[in-house]
Amino acid sequence: MSLTETPPSPIHVLRAHKDPVNTLFCSRDNDRIYSGDTKGRIVISSIRSLRPIADWLAHTDSILGVEELGQSQIITHGRDNKIHVWERPEESVAIRQAGAATLTESSAPTLCYSMDVNALNYCRFSLLPLNENSALLAVPNLVESSLADVWTLPSRQRLHAAIGNSQNATSKFSDGRAGNKTGIIMAMRLFHLQSTSVANGELCLLCAYEDGGVVLHRRMVPEGTQTIEGRGWEIMWRSKLHVESVMAMVVAKDNSFALTVSADNLIGKYDLTSGRSETASPGTVFRTKHPGNGAVAIRDDGRVCAVGGWDGRVRLYSTKFFKSLGTLVHHKQACQALTFTSPSDVRAHEAIGDDEEDMTPQEKLQRSRWLITAGKDARVSIWGLMSFEKRS
Repeated sequence: MSLTETPPSPIHVLRAHKDPVNTLFCSRDNDRIYSGDTKGRIVISSIRSLRPIADWLAHTDSILGVEELGQSQIITHGRDNKIHVWERPEESVAIRQAGAATLTESSAPTLCYSMDVNALNYCRFSLLPLNENSALLAVPNLVESSLADVWTLPSRQRLHAAIGNSQNATSKFSDGRAGNKTGIIMAMRLFHLQSTSVANGELCLLCAYEDGGVVLHRRMVPEGTQTIEGRGWEIMWRSKLHVESVMAMVVAKDNSFALTVSADNLIGKYDLTSGRSETASPGTVFRTKHPGNGAVAIRDDGRVCAVGGWDGRVRLYSTKFFKSLGTLVHHKQACQALTFTSPSDVRAHEAIGDDEEDMTPQEKLQRSRWLITAGKDARVSIWGLMSFEKRS
């Protein structure tokens, strides 16, 4: 992409959906795009052929999230209060050659198992893989939407219940702030924060709330210990940067910082490495000229972020000083989801058994610099970006 006065255009536009698209995920080998819409349909598109591999009604209500679970499964989350785990479909030669014409509803992936969840929040799950066969799953609490639960997969056992319960959680605040009402959880991220005292890192849960605040929770009990009513967790810090509800949150790949966007014109940045602080706020606010933002993504190297606006525009910023890197104009309505592809990694392709003899090294490099966006106009757009190294 060349950031000139003439706005660039997407290099590809996928039109497999008929309804607004509100979630995206790109496989780590940059081979598949997963998109979900407001009617519950999931479409898996091949990045090489730009044709659908699978297209099926996964839920009876809007899709909140979709992600690969290991190398052989897919997890989907819907507003129908369900989480489904499916077998990951393979792209057959017939589909690659003929495309969507060969797809039928009977070609939907095999359903492995399901879970009942609370989807009142419009808050998607957060998945933390532990190994190829197991993962931790964070979702809003089954009863109280301001609290969070952590489950184990594939066993579907609730490991931690009601995280954020101020009556039982340990808090550093002595002035009663722990009891302040935050409203429901709008976004969450479960991750391991690197620690010198814990071999695998400390398990943390970052939650963004309806009141515009963000709270970092840390597990205080040994790994594998079951907790209830918020016990065994402490609040590391609270930060309230937004004047409106947080609409989206993203954590950098190295878990060093997080970003939030809202209906206001602010972007919140949070330092996740600063540890426990009773006085200094871990958050920094950056003011933009454009209110009304519903999606945010960070490039894998952490240097560039993309913000999707309710005006349909996608704005690019450096994450260090939030200098504008350009604006992408294509969607006619709100941009509701976006994601960057991953840097070209030969080992990732080999691990999945990907045969890419038909692609040149230059094509692989270009594909690793894509930004994928989607919106209420039911379109999924693919943008080719430059490296930004000189600009950022």
